[in-house]
Amino acid sequence: MSQLPPVSVIVPVHNQERYIGSCLRSIISQSLERESYEIIVINDGCTDKSLEALKPYQDEIRLFSHERCLGLPAALNHGIRRAHGQFIVRVDSDDYVHAEYLKILLMHLRMNPDFDAVACDYLLIDDHTVLSHENCESRPIGCGIMFRIEQLIDIGLYDENFLSHEDKDLRIRFLKHYKINRVALPLYRYRRHDANMTNDIEAMDAFDEAIRGKHSDS
Repeated sequence: MSQLPPVSVIVPVHNQERYIGSCLRSIISQSLERESYEIIVINDGCTDKSLEALKPYQDEIRLFSHERCLGLPAALNHGIRRAHGQFIVRVDSDDYVHAEYLKILLMHLRMNPDFDAVACDYLLIDDHTVLSHENCESRPIGCGIMFRIEQLIDIGLYDENFLSHEDKDLRIRFLKHYKINRVALPLYRYRRHDANMTNDIEAMDAFDEAIRGKHSDS
């Protein structure tokens, strides 16, 4: 790319050989001009065949690797620190996005300079079907949000102590100073499967308690 792209797409990967190809194909196939965005993939200590699955896309991505798994927030922070773009958006490696995902979110931020961040609705899916259309305000997730990079830096990026619920902690801190505006279009596909981190109820409860402790004075 001769000029720095305005959008950086961060894709953290840990053992997602089954889904990473469809994730990347959906990002590469965006309607937004290809020179307008970069794809940063963080290999967070993969031990399966994810790296093999990434090889067909090596000319389309910027790949950085951790020798061992450091956790999702560390991978996200690594990607943000490597980003060239003014706007940051995350796509998890087991999910995928609509072809207009980047163009529509970027358009909203560029045309509304008073918008701090924008989040789109999403479709909850499994490997076979669409399960539901979810409102990103009433049922927020960590993905499907485009941020301005300077504001992520201002709040200190992700807290790497939260190996789960890192998105909840970031949202709490972000909303103390900024606002996330809703785009009522289901542009993100959030996949439910057996390996989802959210299936570990005990761990999720522990991080919920940690968030309550951290933000008890909020």
